[in-house]
Amino acid sequence: MDIQSSKIELVKIILNIENDKFIEKITEFIQKEKVDFWDELSVAEQEEIEKGIKELNKGKRVEFNDFLKKIS
Repeated sequence: MDIQSSKIELVKIILNIENDKFIEKITEFIQKEKVDFWDELSVAEQEEIEKGIKELNKGKRVEFNDFLKKIS
C-alpha cells in the first residue's frame, strides 16, 4: 500500500472514532510529530542565524535602507 492509500485509510478510521479522549491523544501526537523548520536547516545556517541574533542583542543593527543599498 502506498503512502497516499495509507493516509486515506487512516482518515477513514479516525472519522469512525467516537471517543473524544482518543481523538485528543491522536491530535496531540500529530502536533508533536510536526517538523520544526529549525531542524531542516543545515548546521551552517543555524550558526549564521544564531550569530545574527547575538549581534542584534549586542546592538549591532543595520538600517533597512542601508541594507537595501548593500544588496542592490
